[in-house]
Amino acid sequence: MAESTGQTVGRDALATLKVLALDGALDGATRISCAALAEQLDASTQTASRRLQGLDDAGLIERTMVSEGQDVRITDAGARRLQSEYADYRQIFENDASVDLTGTVTSGMGEGRHYITLPGYMEQFIDRLGYEPFAGTLNVELVEESVRKRARLSGIEPVTIEGWEDDERTYGPAYCYPASVESGDGEYEPAHIIAPERTHHGEEQLEIIAPEKLRDVLGLADGDEVIAHVSE
Repeated sequence: MAESTGQTVGRDALATLKVLALDGALDGATRISCAALAEQLDASTQTASRRLQGLDDAGLIERTMVSEGQDVRITDAGARRLQSEYADYRQIFENDASVDLTGTVTSGMGEGRHYITLPGYMEQFIDRLGYEPFAGTLNVELVEESVRKRARLSGIEPVTIEGWEDDERTYGPAYCYPASVESGDGEYEPAHIIAPERTHHGEEQLEIIAPEKLRDVLGLADGDEVIAHVSE
């Protein structure tokens, strides 16, 4: 399993990313010149050019040079970075942080069943979540909008499941976010979105644990839409 790491972004670069988003670069390519960007940033043209290059190098924007300047589009990674910043401000100014994540049910690789039943994890689940999870996860593939919204989870305090080790290997920590799961057949709680520190899954994949098999109690099959309501 590969460990997920975040892209480090300086405050100046983040401010530039915000300006680009306000100019429409989240919705598609927007045309901008370094001179126009410099004016918005109250900086020199050279500084604006360097910041665009830095964002491009970090994979947060994509650029196409044209005669009138350049067409700039914020990438999915850039959008997630802005969502993370937004989540931080929500945590500061709002008492009830929450996010709804929508996706479709998919078949997993069977990893969830193995790791959840390991004693080092299971004992903590029972103690910290207040229930014994079903031996398996509900796998959900998020729609594009929810992939971007997922970064808002950083504004919600998770239940931390500590890493541990046995005679064979070391197991990493995981973070559990309280949730309810809504489908056409009703809504179920308690449940938790589980986010291992090391995982094969990308940002579009969500894993949910609960005391019962969610596919059975909610009558779910591959392709069915569900909404995970996450809140503190």
